Amino acid sequence: MSLVDLFGRVHTNLRISVTDRCNIRCFYCMPETNVQFMDRSELLTFEEITRFVRVAVPLGLRKIRLTGGEPLVRRNLDQLVAQIAGIEGIEDIGLTTNGLLLAEQAHALYAAGLRRLNVSLDALDPQKFEQITRRRGYEQVREGLKVAQQVGFSPIKINSVAIRGLSEDQLIPFGHFARETGIEVRFIEFMPLDADGGWRRDQVLSAREIVETLSRGIQPLLPVPNADPHAPATEYRFADGVGCIGVIASVTQPFCRQCDRFRITADGKLRNCLFSHEETDVRALLRNGGEDAQIAQAIRDSILAKGEGHEISSERFVQPNRPMYSIGG
Repeated sequence: MSLVDLFGRVHTNLRISVTDRCNIRCFYCMPETNVQFMDRSELLTFEEITRFVRVAVPLGLRKIRLTGGEPLVRRNLDQLVAQIAGIEGIEDIGLTTNGLLLAEQAHALYAAGLRRLNVSLDALDPQKFEQITRRRGYEQVREGLKVAQQVGFSPIKINSVAIRGLSEDQLIPFGHFARETGIEVRFIEFMPLDADGGWRRDQVLSAREIVETLSRGIQPLLPVPNADPHAPATEYRFADGVGCIGVIASVTQPFCRQCDRFRITADGKLRNCLFSHEETDVRALLRNGGEDAQIAQAIRDSILAKGEGHEISSERFVQPNRPMYSIGG
């Protein structure tokens, strides 16, 4: 049985937020101060998350990505990884992290069964890193990347939000970084998910501009043939074959027609789209005696209710009432 929506999209990829807490304060995601986090009792337990995954696997779930907030601030996360890795039918487990705690947890996570890492890093300059994150820690992130490579994680990808007036001078350094380290750098167009509601369309550094800048500044970027059609990033390699760059053009070139993802927030709300205004309360089913069949039906109903696209580029777009850190990256 497959999770197919009204537009024929098959959903096999689940993003699980394990916490809304974070140890940095990126301006495009969180307020700098006075953040109201969920009470810990509201968060799904590892056992509840594992049960949800077990119910979803017979419906076609194959891939998991753990997110936050910052997932590595959730204590003993390697135990959840091990539980999910033990579920027959799960083919891939990934993690999105800011990397601050990665060096100290990399070995345990790898031993538990995690293999894929996405590390959020918006600048290769300590001062600009601090400007964006409003916290220190650049060297910790670089050390986390080094340890992760030594441990054997593959692939490791960098997620870098591209913002006009801020990120232009980081494009070329990141291009060289990709060529020197073998780590794919993925640039993400600035999306309207900030807690302060300050997003403006003229701040979006477009995919076209990113590719043109790198092609002029280093050497031509060529599309990677036979790339995964469901991947959010369009992948490129430099003309000499050294260095991979991905561009996630959520604003200027939405990939909604190929979307295969759905999400569950740290407090157990099922969302069929990052920008959705509707949620299904799965936690209530998990904690109040709901049967597996009821949870499965809730998942199917959520997918069937998925809209055609997020409409960022239309006048009808309304920003979700949850910011990014509360939804899950």
